[in-house]
Amino acid sequence: MQGRDVIGIAQTGTGKTAAFALPILHHLHTKRLRPERKACRVLVLSPTRELSGQIAESFRAYGRHIRPLAIELAIGGVPINRQVRGLSHGAEVLVATPGRLLDLVHQRALRLDQVEILVLDEADRMLDMGFINDIRKIVAMLRKERQTLFFSATMPQEITKLADQMLRDPARVAVTPQASTVERVEQRVILTDKASKPALLAEILKSEPVERVLVFTRTKHGADKVVRSLEKAGFLAEAIHGNKSQPQRERVLAAFRDGKLRTLIATDIAARGIDVDGVSHVINFDLPNIPESYVHRIGRTARAGADGIAISFCDHEEASFLRDIERLIRMSIPSTNRRTGGRPNHQPAPQNAENRNGGRPQRGHRQQRDNGGGNGRPGNNGHRSHNGGNGHQARPSQNGHQAAPRHEATAGEPSDIGTVTFLQRSGEPRRNAGHRAPR
Repeated sequence: MQGRDVIGIAQTGTGKTAAFALPILHHLHTKRLRPERKACRVLVLSPTRELSGQIAESFRAYGRHIRPLAIELAIGGVPINRQVRGLSHGAEVLVATPGRLLDLVHQRALRLDQVEILVLDEADRMLDMGFINDIRKIVAMLRKERQTLFFSATMPQEITKLADQMLRDPARVAVTPQASTVERVEQRVILTDKASKPALLAEILKSEPVERVLVFTRTKHGADKVVRSLEKAGFLAEAIHGNKSQPQRERVLAAFRDGKLRTLIATDIAARGIDVDGVSHVINFDLPNIPESYVHRIGRTARAGADGIAISFCDHEEASFLRDIERLIRMSIPSTNRRTGGRPNHQPAPQNAENRNGGRPQRGHRQQRDNGGGNGRPGNNGHRSHNGGNGHQARPSQNGHQAAPRHEATAGEPSDIGTVTFLQRSGEPRRNAGHRAPR
């Protein structure tokens, strides 16, 4: 309310929308001005259509006694002509996604030189690599005399540095520690095989007292695949992701909110707009490869003071993701081993483990997995060992030290096999294993 730039960090479900909407409405009410044609006084950007719609509805609800109050919504997936007509007389508050906002600017249906307040909701996602170019274009069109507000559930260090370039002497307000998870969420991990995940999900939906459940997958194709597997098991489920049309997404989300749909499958980007009370369970069908996303995912439950349960499936390839998550939240998540083939149990990350980046691996430089290959493939330089390793023991490295035992052996290998390093003699042609030599 003093007009300072702000970086606000708080757990999801704690009321960040009201934290910026109420002071903005107070500003508009005390400084009544008619907005200019094809312009807006307040611009709120969010990463998803659903979240933008919910923000606009919140503004309308909080400001229902302010008359007149012109609030417009500009999102993709719906015809642009109605949005052009709505902005023709100007708006006091415009809530938008970056892509559609730039479309309106390019069609000369909107100009941004009258923006007094800029808000970036879910700033960590907005400023991630997928949105940063659009954000820079939009910020370049704004006048310098403005107030800028960043609100987010997580704010990684690299995103904070980027925000500092766009803000002037911002006030930093962190209600809870950056990476803390919701205290009311009971967290569990089930160590399983990748192929066993669909059956395990169906088993949990049968055995757990599920009211509403959000199931997260890493990809859009994976979300559709989970829906099909649940339908075969007799469960009604729907998916929400970027490949769905806007009417489809709104219909599915409305059914989930009304309780007609109990199971919703979502990707990370679509889930940013899911603000539904009564989600009793969050299930990570796929663990996120960005540990901060885990914090945001499980924050979809235990909202508004309720309790919640977060269950994560972890296959062999996701073990490094789980260690990154445990380092970030500084706790070991209780795990149950449902894996087959005699694989070793998950080794939890030390609670006080810290690396050069302050206890968290640098984004873009994911920790190497302990499977014998820096390229993320199975051990032995990407080639699986057959017949239990063919009887060969792990060779010591050149410096005379025995290679450390591998935590994630591949199928058919003894669990105590070490990492094998293949050395090539100088001048000797390299043999491509598994490929026939050219004739």
